[in-house]
Amino acid sequence: MEHRNPESPTPIRLVFELSRAEHPRLFDDLIRFHKGTKRVNRLRVLAYDGLLAQCGWLQAAASAPCERNAASASKSDASIGLFLSALDT
Repeated sequence: MEHRNPESPTPIRLVFELSRAEHPRLFDDLIRFHKGTKRVNRLRVLAYDGLLAQCGWLQAAASAPCERNAASASKSDASIGLFLSALDT
């Protein structure tokens, strides 16, 4: 794999087809937006969040460790578990 100079990267252009049968959740999420910028931006956000999660830099709220009963957690407490791994380093 050839690495290019990071100071002058060329943009990546992706053209692909996605059917609901392949990835129903992704298809349903993206179909909410009409063709164009909003759909592309949503896909970009999903891809970036997926990359962060895969690298361990982002932990899904549902998988965050919880020491208290979830019913007693306040709204501000809901995001605390999201950043625990970053603060431990």
